[in-house]
Amino acid sequence: MDNRHAVTGLAVWLLVTFSAAGFGSLFTPGDWYGHLAKPSWTPPDWVFGPVWTVLYACMAVSAWLIWKRGGFAHAFIPLTLFLIQLVLNAAWSWFFFGLKSPGLAFGEIVVLWSAVLLTVILFWRENMVAGILLIPYLGWSTFALALNFSLWRMNI
Repeated sequence: MDNRHAVTGLAVWLLVTFSAAGFGSLFTPGDWYGHLAKPSWTPPDWVFGPVWTVLYACMAVSAWLIWKRGGFAHAFIPLTLFLIQLVLNAAWSWFFFGLKSPGLAFGEIVVLWSAVLLTVILFWRENMVAGILLIPYLGWSTFALALNFSLWRMNI
């Protein structure tokens, strides 16, 4: 693969990945979230933007590393699973903030977490660095799952 093709591929993966962030950002916390009871370990609101920016960048580079080895033909299942978890990632904001449904969002994040874990495993098998780049995302998703559960239970 020539450098120009590789750089274009990276740009596409960044665009695809940050599109999920863009969709999610359409559903902001707003007053509703501000009035929810929250556990003491809830991070301040300003933490989420920088954390997700780094995570989305790592996710894009990870997918690019897998794609770069031979495109979708070489890694159809891992890359398809990556795209599925990306859709689930974007949908969580709609469920939680858009629909104001922590319970529904919790069910969705359980599925999302499972898809992220499977993506980490499949990426790791293809390229260890790509798998490692997804570990912080899995960690943050685990934290988000616990936080979502707590918010749901505290606000029933």
